[in-house]
Amino acid sequence: MFLKDIEEHEGTGPYAELIRRARQSATPPAGLWHLFAFKPQMAEALAQFTQAVMRGPSPLPPGMRELIAAFTSRRNQCVY
Repeated sequence: MFLKDIEEHEGTGPYAELIRRARQSATPPAGLWHLFAFKPQMAEALAQFTQAVMRGPSPLPPGMRELIAAFTSRRNQCVY
């Protein structure tokens, strides 16, 4: 991630706990977790949006939408 202050912020909530656990197990935490821990109130809005996009009504089944997201992330060299 490129936002050093956000990565170093202790954070609160469930994502901050996920970051702590990942670091304890020597696993790099997902970059998005840092943003969610930095502004937990924003994380809820983004989580709701993501659920609507990935699980809401669509001509594509959720599995296909996940596959498209994973493929796009890989093409962008983003860990998904």
